[in-house]
Amino acid sequence: MNGREYHFTTVEAFQKSIEAGEFLEHALVHDNYYGTSKVKVLEQLQAGNDVLLEIDWQGALQIREQFPDTVSLFILPPSIAELENRLNKRGQDSQETIKRRIQGAALEISHASDFDYVIINNDFGLALKQLSAVIESARCRTRQQALKNQALFAEFGIANRC
Repeated sequence: MNGREYHFTTVEAFQKSIEAGEFLEHALVHDNYYGTSKVKVLEQLQAGNDVLLEIDWQGALQIREQFPDTVSLFILPPSIAELENRLNKRGQDSQETIKRRIQGAALEISHASDFDYVIINNDFGLALKQLSAVIESARCRTRQQALKNQALFAEFGIANRC
């Protein structure tokens, strides 16, 4: 929705934002421009919050270049037929748009092996459980623990080489 998940703007304004360096990542996907606000993400990171970005492979590559410690996750549909079924059930796109998205799915899916984790969204409950496990695992990385528990690491004499 405009102002919550998305902020709609003109192509010209979007391109000016790209030139001004306002995005952590941006891409043209399915004939629409998408980007992630640098300011909003950095605010959340500086506040110590986890940030989960729902972006395509192009954006994920751009994020990884800037944040090499990023944990990346690719969510696969159980099949192309089920993907098409889900897009139709959503009722948000025209048949032409759905056809274009299905045709583009092969390119998207070909990048799944570039990600740290893959979840196959066949059963939503299981997929959610797996996503939670990935998040918890990432929170337990040495670097994250050292940042959140500096006094404890110092007390134990654990060197922070991160």
